[in-house]
Amino acid sequence: MKSSIDHLPERKQRELARIVEILLEEFDDALKDATADFKKKGRILKVILFGSYARNDWVDEPHTMKGYRSDYDLLVVVNNRKLTDFATYWYKAADRLLHDRGVKTQVGFIVHSRREVNTALREGQYFFSDIRREGIVLYELDDEPLAEPRPMTAADEYKVANEHFATRFPASMGFLDTSSYALSKTRKNEAAFLLHQSVEHAYSALLLTLTNYGPPSHNLNFLRTLAEGRDRRLAEAWPRDQQRYRAWFNTVNEAYVKARYSEHYEISEEALRWIGDRTAILHELVEAICREYLAKLKDAVGN
Repeated sequence: MKSSIDHLPERKQRELARIVEILLEEFDDALKDATADFKKKGRILKVILFGSYARNDWVDEPHTMKGYRSDYDLLVVVNNRKLTDFATYWYKAADRLLHDRGVKTQVGFIVHSRREVNTALREGQYFFSDIRREGIVLYELDDEPLAEPRPMTAADEYKVANEHFATRFPASMGFLDTSSYALSKTRKNEAAFLLHQSVEHAYSALLLTLTNYGPPSHNLNFLRTLAEGRDRRLAEAWPRDQQRYRAWFNTVNEAYVKARYSEHYEISEEALRWIGDRTAILHELVEAICREYLAKLKDAVGN
């Protein structure tokens, strides 16, 4: 795999070095005073940059009308599957990356064991195959390479992608419909939670259809980053040029937990209606992109 990030500006290289430093520090802190053998032997084996910054098609234009800025996408590879649990080992790192002064660009990262990644590669999961082909190693404990990817047949790829789309996308639309009904009954918290689920399932539908991988995450910012990294047309769904739009999106992002369990959670009807309208636009974009991709796969099968 590649290991040079010389194609990036020096400020981006410094940011990525700082990000790796934080990941290593927080992981070590999460394992300190451990008594379990797997924790005492816990190691980060690789940190791999993938997505737009690895491909060098990233965008950093926060001051334009659309206000679009690419996020860093990272795969953290550990030596034991038990160490991939986000709530136990990685939430402090995520919080620190969000607030550290040396990190100006948002960071999204997924954590998998080396065995999980190698199994996915041998099964032909093209999300990991793309990382194996395009990713850049930022940190490596050893020089053991990841497994060589096994490509899926065109027929298998079409079958899997079509099944993902047929399952996930209708669920996303259903959550939006139910959210509208909840809002009509002034059940705003319920409407917010259902909107969250609609957006989450829309992004999951796209990621699973296009990559055969959906990260185990309810974080809409992270899912949006991964999805927009596959097709930047999706950025049209969420205007970023006004602070209130960004705030409303973040409020719905918090709804997965807070709308159900926090008595302090609040969201306005105006925000809910705006999010609902933008989610409908997201659905149109996701459907168009997925059907376009499925048509290409079907043509490949026919050939």
